[in-house]
Amino acid sequence: MAQSSTVARPATCWQRRVCPLGKLVPQTVVVVFGVVVEVRCGHPLDLLYAFVPGTYPNSELTSFFKMATTGTIPSSVLIVGSGVFGLSTAYALAQRDAFRNTTITLLERLDFPAPDAASIDSSRIIRPDYADPAYAALMAEAHPHWRGDFGADGRYSEAGLCLVQDSGDESGDNAAHYYLIKALENVKSKLGLRVGRREESGQVELLETPDDVARVTASMGGDCGRRGYVNWTSGWADAEAGMRYLRKLVERTGRVKFRTEEVTRLHYGQDRVEAVEFAGDERLSADLVVLATGAWMQKLVDLRGIASATGQVLAYIDITQEEQDRLGGNPTLLCETNGMFIIPPRDRVLKVARHGYGYTNPTKIPHPERPGESITVSLPRTKQDDPNLNIAPEGDKACREYLAKCIPSLATRPWTQTRICWYSDTPVGDWLISYHPTYRNLFVATGGSGHAYKFLPVVGERIVDVVMGEERDKLGAELGKKWKWPARRREEDQVWTDDWRGGVKGMVLDEELAKGEVAAPRSRL
Repeated sequence: MAQSSTVARPATCWQRRVCPLGKLVPQTVVVVFGVVVEVRCGHPLDLLYAFVPGTYPNSELTSFFKMATTGTIPSSVLIVGSGVFGLSTAYALAQRDAFRNTTITLLERLDFPAPDAASIDSSRIIRPDYADPAYAALMAEAHPHWRGDFGADGRYSEAGLCLVQDSGDESGDNAAHYYLIKALENVKSKLGLRVGRREESGQVELLETPDDVARVTASMGGDCGRRGYVNWTSGWADAEAGMRYLRKLVERTGRVKFRTEEVTRLHYGQDRVEAVEFAGDERLSADLVVLATGAWMQKLVDLRGIASATGQVLAYIDITQEEQDRLGGNPTLLCETNGMFIIPPRDRVLKVARHGYGYTNPTKIPHPERPGESITVSLPRTKQDDPNLNIAPEGDKACREYLAKCIPSLATRPWTQTRICWYSDTPVGDWLISYHPTYRNLFVATGGSGHAYKFLPVVGERIVDVVMGEERDKLGAELGKKWKWPARRREEDQVWTDDWRGGVKGMVLDEELAKGEVAAPRSRL
């Protein structure tokens, strides 16, 4: 093997330029964070070369090293989790010709759709309005799908998104103000949306005064904000309907085997996952294991200091048909000051919620990777665990006050139900889409941080790009950097995101529940 200009150094232990076994193509390549760092051929002194990260050897071996960074195509793939990341990955794999001979199995914790999954809900906001231009660009890929077959039959409604601040000036609201300014800048400059009133063919309308905000939210009848802008090209999706549609697309491929099994643990070897174990001690192995269990990830892999589960508050009320007709055409209202939002009603149900720092639920569990040890991590607690679980008094009060402020006519309407929706949060809101640095056949797809659903039609393709080590474009390269396994963990095990959020950082679910019981009366409508 001739040394090329891209080789950083020969292995100092034996200084050979040719493989000691006379092989042109080595047997294995050590890959860290998606780049080749070592080449091995199977000889006892088999470290041939260490490479500069991101470079490849001479042209004779370029195709081999390209395959090495992507990994040899596995004969079997086991996907654990059927949420946004898991289901979309299954669909993308099923359509890739490279995986035509691969057996794909998808494991679901509960019968689909899992009622406590973050992706199963009445609605999710669909928006390109991001302070980060990479996610705005990714939404530009997804949006045409929502406007096409993916969003047909009422799965997507494009009534606009009104982003507002409640404070009179930015001095006390810097994070919200920054987000609004950067998001507005991106939709104008990166996506080319026209500024102006909707009736004048404008796509983005500046709201510079409280009267401007009141004009575009007039049917709500309340005080909805001090300033902001409305993007009339944004909208919202029927979240459960979108997931059901994708599930049907996956089923139609005939390539994916679905099993309803709760995974209790992964069996870790020195450098790979040997098997996945179900309740009842049954085990299943695969060449590649994709772990995509959202906020439940910490039960199966140690993500302390990398990603944590946080519980978000959602509340629903029944409304009359007259109220549905009056409010149904409104833009979604999202307040950057406190994270509160109201999505237009569907089928006479209105949702009020908060995109906040959320609650943690500290739970002592066996260490997922080290038998005999235990750790404490935040894990979801849902109505599947306790049918009587409702949001804490603090969250109930926040939702009630925001509803009364924005839609005074509904101020005293009782909640039909409340729910805690569990995010997998990362330090800055970037997802974790990466091979595990220790277990070479384990790929993780998590850390959605409450903003992954909108990319449902396209995110699977981007995830499989990372699986394959491909950077098909500039955006792919940028996303790969954002999603890679972090160089170091945070010192604190619990991750409280630094991304923009509402509410108070540091709340513990049990502590908040203990502050008083709030009844969740049934609506009489």
